[in-house]
This record gives sequence, C-alpha cells and structure tokens, in this order.
Amino acid sequence: MIEILAALSASAAAGLRIALPLLLIGLLKTDLWFQVPLLDRFSPRLVVGVLVSWSLFELFASKKLLGARILQIVQLLFSPIVGAIAGMAIASATDLPDWVVGVLGIVGGLLALVLQLVQAGWFYRLRGLPLWAIFAQDVLCIALVLFAFDAPQPGGTIALLLLWLAIRSSSTWYRWYTQQGPHFNPRRDKRDPD
Repeated sequence: MIEILAALSASAAAGLRIALPLLLIGLLKTDLWFQVPLLDRFSPRLVVGVLVSWSLFELFASKKLLGARILQIVQLLFSPIVGAIAGMAIASATDLPDWVVGVLGIVGGLLALVLQLVQAGWFYRLRGLPLWAIFAQDVLCIALVLFAFDAPQPGGTIALLLLWLAIRSSSTWYRWYTQQGPHFNPRRDKRDPD
C-alpha cells in the first residue's frame, strides 16, 4: 500500500510540472535514471541537460501569460506520459510485480492528465492563474516528489486530495456553465450541433 501511495505522489507531481519531478527523481535516486522507464535508454548527460533546461523554462515561463499558455499546451500533451514514467519509476524501486508497476503507470498517467486538465480549466476560466497559485504549484510539485521518497503516506494523501479537488472543480464548472443560460450556449438550439 505504501508503494502505491508513493507512486501516486510522484504522478501527482507530474500533473503539476513535467520536467521538475523527473529531474528530482533522478537526482534523489542513487543510480540516476538507470531504472526509470524510457529515460534509461538515453545518456544521463543528455537527460540532465534536457530536464534542467525544461525545468528552468517551467519555473520562469509559468510566471508570464504567454509562457503559461505555451506550457499549458505542452503539459497537456506530455503529462500522461510523464505521470506514468514517474509512477513507474517509484514503483519499480520496490519489489512489486511487473504487472502492478504497469498498472500504477497507467493510473499515474491518468492522474497526471486529470490534474493538468483541471489546471488548464482554471487557467482559461480565470484568464491566467494568480502568481501565488503558480508558486504554490512549484512548491507542491517539489514536496510531492520528496514525499514519494521519504513520506509516502502524506504524499499519497495529498495526491488523493488533489484528485478530489479536481472532481469538485469539474462539477462546479458544470453548474456554472448551465446557470449561464441559453444565450451563452450558441449550440443549444441547433438542429445539427457540430
């Protein structure tokens, strides 16, 4: 059970940022990325260079509106892959069977995608996230990776709490959208909606 919570914690971190969790996982493990799926096929120097560069871009570009929009698109595309990689990297460090590691990779990828979709929804609804929320994402991302290694129970609990908040946000958005009335929904009275 502890291994599952640790994998969920790492995958939730990948739902907030892409490169930063993988960079931290590689630096906190003693063997760098030699046991991380997909990254073990590349040279560690290349992996470090790419992850450091993209982490810095994530940290600085997320503070500007244009940079945040670019990041939203890239993170929506790659968050399921990175969530799966992060979850499998944490789970493969334990003695779980390979099929469980694969299932945790799938669940971790879906968790990262859901968290990224909710962030994108809030970003476009609020026309950009406030600066304090962006700093909170950075801190939470780092904390979730550290929790995955040192305190998996709090990390997994935070990941499940983030999932619960994502579900609550989607139901709130649906209620808000339906209360806007038909004049805000141009597709409502069409015979053949596109």
